Amino acid sequence: MRFLNHLFGAWLLYGLSLASVDAATGGEPVAVVQVDLESCLAATAADDLDKAATACAAVIDNEKTAKADLIKALIARGALYARHDQVDRAIADDSRALLLDPTLVDVFNARGELWLKKGDKPKAVQDFGAALRIDPNHEKAKANHKAMARELERIGAQMAIAGKPSFNCARARRAVEKAICGNRELADLDREIFASNARVIREARNAGEAKALQREQDEFIARRNADFGRPGYDLKKAMQERLQRLNGVDGY
Repeated sequence: MRFLNHLFGAWLLYGLSLASVDAATGGEPVAVVQVDLESCLAATAADDLDKAATACAAVIDNEKTAKADLIKALIARGALYARHDQVDRAIADDSRALLLDPTLVDVFNARGELWLKKGDKPKAVQDFGAALRIDPNHEKAKANHKAMARELERIGAQMAIAGKPSFNCARARRAVEKAICGNRELADLDREIFASNARVIREARNAGEAKALQREQDEFIARRNADFGRPGYDLKKAMQERLQRLNGVDGY
């Protein structure tokens, strides 16, 4: 008899719990939220930014979304943002996907290209390198990394000579040479004039023309040396005019 009373009490508690659930939901059964990944993927494939914003957010912001589905939604939305030049949003989605799965070689390469759009070359190289560590044969990452390595090397070379003229400042004796050595802008102008003059001589049609071009450069240097320090002489302006003459109106 005691056993039957205990069993009846358990059934009574179960019935009360069901009643409380019905009361909380207005008598309706509790709804189960479904994660609709396909709507997100379809909207991104159709390049529909408005629909994707809603459909993908429903997947990405749902704490019950499976990890694999969350990654797919992030990658799809990130690619859509990238196509619409919403670079920061695309980077944010790619970054979150990579936190969930740091072996996504395509996403590393895609984020590297986005960093490149933002002008952040060191981060771009870092992501291309990460992609190659995962897959050394990834063609896009190889091409991107190689191009960026060359670009950074070129920038490094430019930085190494920035603010340095075409001549050795330790041997500068003339006042105009010391003035050029003491001013980064003038030093860069002098180096550019030297390089442009070398180019036009190299491209001369014959030896006679090359000799005439060098004589013109020598005359500019002699005039610069003689006129520097005189009232009204503007060294920067004279150098800019010389560079423009060498490069032509179109800059080359």
